Amino acid sequence: MTVAAEIVVEGRVQGVGYRDYAQRHAERLGLVGYVMNLKDGRVRARAEGPREMIEEFVRALEKGPPLSQVSTVNVRWMSSTGRFAGFDVRFAGFEP
Repeated sequence: MTVAAEIVVEGRVQGVGYRDYAQRHAERLGLVGYVMNLKDGRVRARAEGPREMIEEFVRALEKGPPLSQVSTVNVRWMSSTGRFAGFDVRFAGFEP
């Protein structure tokens, strides 16, 4: 069964390769969705796939790449939309 999660990560997570790290882990786990920087310094990820794989993804996000310092990871579970074909890094336009 496919589910979705919106994951917001706080700490030193911008300018440290965090989005690329998240993308690599999501692709390895077979997840689809996106990761993006927020203008307030946090990172938001949207992942869809099996719940067990998303939970493993969240554990990877809690660690982060070597230069990051993750302080908080918030996960909100939701229904899958099925609209994503892969896992992308989004650059354009900061969202609130």
